Amino acid sequence: MENMEQTVNTEQTADNTGRPVNTAPSNNKKGGTLFFLPSLFIAIAVIISSGLLCYGFIYYKTSGDNDIKATGSASLDFESDLVVWRGNFSQEATTSRIAYEKIKNDADIVRDYLKKQGLTDKEIVFSSVDVSRTTADRYNDEGNFIGTYYTGYKLTQSITVTSEKIDAVEDISRNISTLLESGVEFESWSPEYYKTNLDDVKMELIGLATQNAKERIDIMAAGSGAKVGRLKSSELGVIQITARNSGTSSYTYDGAFDTGSRYKTATITVRLDYAVK
Repeated sequence: MENMEQTVNTEQTADNTGRPVNTAPSNNKKGGTLFFLPSLFIAIAVIISSGLLCYGFIYYKTSGDNDIKATGSASLDFESDLVVWRGNFSQEATTSRIAYEKIKNDADIVRDYLKKQGLTDKEIVFSSVDVSRTTADRYNDEGNFIGTYYTGYKLTQSITVTSEKIDAVEDISRNISTLLESGVEFESWSPEYYKTNLDDVKMELIGLATQNAKERIDIMAAGSGAKVGRLKSSELGVIQITARNSGTSSYTYDGAFDTGSRYKTATITVRLDYAVK
């Protein structure tokens, strides 16, 4: 009888209406936990997403990813203030001593001539004398080549004139007939022209090109309703120094540097990148 009651109590009981009621232990605690976990995950995901969105907005506003780029250019004409002129002369003789006496006499003639044109000893530099042997080919009676023999010595000396008297040096380089008439076998090279304060020209040029690039950026920003922010980057192009009115045909990849013209033009480009708001 007692066993029968235990069996009935563990299976079910009846309510007042006679319907059976389950008396097994409830699982409500476990079901509540399962319901809470997805909600927690959703909340965490919302918080992380909001944080990332907020960070992205702040980064967008502060990083200046929106930008305006412009390339400015500038040119400056200038005149050289230093000229370098080179030349050489030579003498030949059967002996080195005779050849040296001849070339020494030629050097005196050249020096006197240059000083009469207004140059000073400080502006005239003679190089050391270069000595070489002269040869000739030998042929037999039948016209066959049988060897080479020495005929004497050839001495050559170079001269370099460095001066700020550009007009005088140009006249000298174009009128070497006086030296030739004096018996000096003089060979003249084209003058080379330089600017002693070229760094000052470059600095002014960079400033003008930078100003030009910034003006272009301001114009573009104003036209688009944007506000120019901080400078993000800048890039300096190579300086091209060419003969005046020679155009861009003489430009080179690493920068032209003309020395054959007295009057020159320096050109450069500057690229600026500004953030805009």
